[in-house]
Amino acid sequence: MHGQLLMLGVAGPNLSSAEAEFYRRIQPSGFILFTRNIVDARQTRQLTDELRSLLSHEVIIAIDQEGGRVSRTKDIAPACPSAVDLAATGNPLLIARAGALTADLLRLLGCNLNFAPVLDIDHFPGLQNALRERCWGDDPQNIISHAGMWNRWMRKRGLLSCAKHFPSCGLATSDPHHDLPVAQVDIAALLKNDILPYTALMPELDAVMTSHVRFPLIDDEHPASLSGKIINGFLRNQLGFDHHLVITDDLDMSAIGKAYGRGSDVKQAIHAGNDIALICHQIDSADEALEALQDLPRPTVDDALKRIERFREKLQAPLEWSEEKWQSTCGEIAKLRTEVPPATEMRANSPVADY
Repeated sequence: MHGQLLMLGVAGPNLSSAEAEFYRRIQPSGFILFTRNIVDARQTRQLTDELRSLLSHEVIIAIDQEGGRVSRTKDIAPACPSAVDLAATGNPLLIARAGALTADLLRLLGCNLNFAPVLDIDHFPGLQNALRERCWGDDPQNIISHAGMWNRWMRKRGLLSCAKHFPSCGLATSDPHHDLPVAQVDIAALLKNDILPYTALMPELDAVMTSHVRFPLIDDEHPASLSGKIINGFLRNQLGFDHHLVITDDLDMSAIGKAYGRGSDVKQAIHAGNDIALICHQIDSADEALEALQDLPRPTVDDALKRIERFREKLQAPLEWSEEKWQSTCGEIAKLRTEVPPATEMRANSPVADY
């Protein structure tokens, strides 16, 4: 039961018998794929099919496929244009095609959840805060229009979405992969700008990912991803996101690892209002995480499990595998790329693009 409060990474492109048995025992809610898991399309589909066979419940197969430099399939398929490039066109038809093709590609591979769209406002376009080339702009209304169109068409094609990084990673002045950023803003300031895309798109969001950014004017103890004041208090109670699935960003990031040990991090994450704690790389620490989760109050666990089950009811089965369909989808993405010129040359160096 408690294993469903975890989502785990996978070590490589193929499962060993020991790894398969490990997942059968843990029974996580699902898995997240990275480039280390993807050698070619057919192998990836075989991997996701095998992962599905290991768990006793409907399995979430997630991936970060934002377009541009955050495209986990970039070694086996053309990458869809980035949010920056699509937004620069201002063309809703091109943005819709990008969302639809993203869904088609991922469902052929067996994925059913995309950790996108990014709803962060790009407050500091010159800084390396992990968001270079990933944001839809610096104007909330444009983000609502463009990210909303992309998200809408991805979901129309059967792939669920997860908006990120609540309440804002755009206010970070450093990269949470390396340290814990601090943003000196309160709830009133967030409501004026950064929260607008979430509230406007709430009916069309399947899940929300919380950010590893500390907001000391709201919670002077925990970062947003582990803050009951921000998740239970602000996101769920004040904004009304109580029926949505809420997932942490990767708890293996240095922003969390430097201050929290494995076990206390996942326990605090669920206690704060997240439904699923994401462990992407230190997979063998899942037993330690599972042990810590046993200490949570039963009502807290039950609430999370209810939201997870509600989310599962929306999951779509993978598309029937076809090499012809795969090649056709790749061709359509390549064609789209020729119609969307690069908006600007950016030099981003966050690890997020390398996983």
